[in-house]
Amino acid sequence: MTTLNPYISFTGNAREAMEFYRGVFGGHLTIDTFGEAGLGDDPATADQVMHAMLVTDEDLTLMASDAPPGVNVTVGDNVQVSLSGPAEDEIELLGYWERLSASGSVDMPLERAPWGDHFGACTDGFGIRWMVNIGGGQAA
Repeated sequence: MTTLNPYISFTGNAREAMEFYRGVFGGHLTIDTFGEAGLGDDPATADQVMHAMLVTDEDLTLMASDAPPGVNVTVGDNVQVSLSGPAEDEIELLGYWERLSASGSVDMPLERAPWGDHFGACTDGFGIRWMVNIGGGQAA
C-alpha cells in the first residue's frame, strides 16, 4: 500500500521528539540509528536517528530523522511530505515522482539508496519538499 505522511527533520533530538509523539498518539515506534545502518563513522552521530516511524492503531504515520552533519535544519521549514510504497507500486510511484519533480527541482535523484530501496527528493513548483521511497514501503 502506498502511504503519504509527514517527515520531520531534527537536529539531534529526533528520538526525544518521537517518544513524545508516541506519548501523545500511542502506537508502535521503531527507531534506526546511523550507526545501526553502517552510516555512523563519527561516534557523535552513531546514536542519532537515521529513521524513526510511529504508526498508531488508527493508521496515523509520522516519520522523522536527525539531520546528518552539515545539513542545516530550520524549525518551521523542517517538515517534508513522504510518499512511499512497495516495489509492486513502482510504476505508479514513478509517475508521481515524474509529475512532482517536473514542476520544480530534483534535490536528490531517484536512485538506489544504502538501505536497498530507490529513494529521491524533490521540491515541487509550489515549494513543497517531497521524499519518494520505492521498495520497502518506508521512507529513509
